[in-house]
Amino acid sequence: MIPQRIIQYLERSRVPFDRRPHPKAITAQALAASLHVSGFEVAKTVMLQARDRLWMCVVSAADTVNLDRFSRLTGASQLRLAEESEFAHLFPECEIGAEPPFGLLYGLPVVVDAHLRDAGRLLFRAGSHAEALEMRFDDFMNLEAPLLGDIVHDRAGRRAPVDLGVGAPA
Repeated sequence: MIPQRIIQYLERSRVPFDRRPHPKAITAQALAASLHVSGFEVAKTVMLQARDRLWMCVVSAADTVNLDRFSRLTGASQLRLAEESEFAHLFPECEIGAEPPFGLLYGLPVVVDAHLRDAGRLLFRAGSHAEALEMRFDDFMNLEAPLLGDIVHDRAGRRAPVDLGVGAPA
């Protein structure tokens, strides 16, 4: 079940969204499979620890964050994947591993991979391993005003996004 804090955040902000119940899925790829969609249609939140702060990255379930690209885009240094023990306390109402990509709600800067805009809609976990949220990409961008850029490893046959580095820095 999606925590009430997240639902209230979206409702207060007048952001339309759909709730998508599904069989329990721990990974983003398992979420995609449980909803019978491609991993490129599901967004996941990846937490990075930099020298001076935590960052939220939003990338497709099928992608991995390229730390060099992320560093060039944000100026963050000494980057590594954050351990759950370093951020779980920031999401007390959420199941561990189901952190939503709402940095404004949790006081964290957000960076979104530019490839996600191709999908038009975002489908992601929002505090629960048994229910997901779906919303328009543009609504998410307007709500969160994240930094947008090419932050994932290249995949064969995929074109590079255009207009990189758009958005408000955190």
